[in-house]
Amino acid sequence: MADVLLSLTMPNDVAQHVEDLLLSRPDLVRGFTASLAEGHGSVVPLVEAAELVSGHSPRRQIRLAGSEAAMRAVLSLIKQHLPKANVFYWIVPIIEMGRL
Repeated sequence: MADVLLSLTMPNDVAQHVEDLLLSRPDLVRGFTASLAEGHGSVVPLVEAAELVSGHSPRRQIRLAGSEAAMRAVLSLIKQHLPKANVFYWIVPIIEMGRL
């Protein structure tokens, strides 16, 4: 089975919990990259005054690669441990992956 890329975007206050879950499962997650992001659009609630002024909400994005089965297991793990975490995700196929 080919590898896929799982991208997770979430509120900053949820990110540490998700990272802890990922780190607790080295059998599913070989590693991941986390970066800051900004949430825009009608599906992103703007709550804080600074968010209302700037028009976006701070987010964290985590990307990880692995087998589709492992990435779906990661989604199940997050759903089980953080059922109301408000994590948006997508899975895409990886054409090629390597290290230079």
